[in-house]
Amino acid sequence: MSDLQISLIILGIFIILIVLGFNVWQDRRIRHLMKPHLPQADRDPLLGDTDATHASTRREPGLSPGDDEPTLQSDHESSSNFNTDEPDEAVEVVIELVLPQAIFGAQIMQAIPTGFMAGVKPVRVFWQDEASRLFTRPNPTDNYDRLQFAVLLANRSGPLTAIEWSKIWNRIQSVADALEGHLEGPEQDDVLMRANQLDELCAKLDSQVALTLLLGSNQKIEDVLNSSQSMGFAYQAGVLNWVGDDGLPCFIVSRAEGEPFDDGVATVDRLSILLDVPRSPPNLRAFGRMLDVGLELAHRFGADLVDDQGQPVVSGADVSIDSHLQGLYVQLESAGLTAGSPRARRVFA
Repeated sequence: MSDLQISLIILGIFIILIVLGFNVWQDRRIRHLMKPHLPQADRDPLLGDTDATHASTRREPGLSPGDDEPTLQSDHESSSNFNTDEPDEAVEVVIELVLPQAIFGAQIMQAIPTGFMAGVKPVRVFWQDEASRLFTRPNPTDNYDRLQFAVLLANRSGPLTAIEWSKIWNRIQSVADALEGHLEGPEQDDVLMRANQLDELCAKLDSQVALTLLLGSNQKIEDVLNSSQSMGFAYQAGVLNWVGDDGLPCFIVSRAEGEPFDDGVATVDRLSILLDVPRSPPNLRAFGRMLDVGLELAHRFGADLVDDQGQPVVSGADVSIDSHLQGLYVQLESAGLTAGSPRARRVFA
C-alpha cells in the first residue's frame, strides 16, 4: 500500500469523525432549543417510532376562535393548536417563505421575531406542515416547510403603502436569509392597487353612531365603572363593552372622544357611547338598544343624553336611524364585509 493510499484512508477517517461530531453537536443543539417547550415525559420524544407516535396523537384541524395572533404552546393535543383559519385573500396579501426542507418548529422560532406589523397594518403568520395544513400556533417538535405572512391590505389608517410593503418584505426577507429559504409574493404595483380598491370600498361603507352623556360634574371613574358593570357592561381594554348573545361588543362606553378609562385620570364629566356599525353584529334595533341603555345610564348618573351635535335625543329618532342602518348592513353583506365578522373587524380597525 502506497503512502498516498494510506494518506487518503486517514483523511477519509478524519472526515467521517468530523461529520459524526457535527451530527452529535446538532442533535444536542436541537434538543436544547426544544427542551423548554416540551412536556415532561418518561421517554425521549426524539427516540423510538416517531411516525407511530404522531399518528396516535395528531388530530385533524378544528375551529378555534380568537387565534389571530400566533402563540407558542407545548401541548399539541390541545385543539387550540389546530384551526381551519387561513389567509383571507379578499383583504390580505400573502408573502410566502419557502424553506429548503422541512425543519423543526423550534429552529424556525429562533429566527422569527415577535409582533409582525406592516406599519400599522397587522400581519398574521401561518405555519404550513408537510401535509400542507396551516396552523396559527406552531409546535416546536413538528416539522414545517413553509410560512405564510398575511398582510392586511387596508384598515382605518388607510391603504397599505409602498413604504409599509417594502419594510415588511425586507423584514421577512431577513427571516428567509436566516433559514436559507426564499420568498414568493405578488408584485408591489398589484398589491398597492388592491389596497387602494379595498380602502375606497371601506370608506363608502364605514359608519359610526355616537351619543354623549353629560354628567354635569366630575364623577369618580371608579364609581362610573362599578355602576356600569352592575348594569351588565364588561370592562376590557380601557372601555366598557355592551356584549350581545354572540359574545361580540354591540357598542362601547368610554371617556369623551373615545379616550380609555385607564389612562391615569381619576374623574370624568362626560361619557361617549359609540356604535361602530361595521364591527358590531347586525340587529334590527342596533341604535334603539344603545339608546335604551344610554337613557338608563343617564338616569343612574343624573346626566343628560345628547347626540353628536350636542342636542337632546329626539323621541323616535331610533326608528329612522335603525332603518338607515338596515340598508347599511345589506351593503356590507353584499361587499363581503358582513358587520361584526372577523373580516370586517380586521379591516375596520
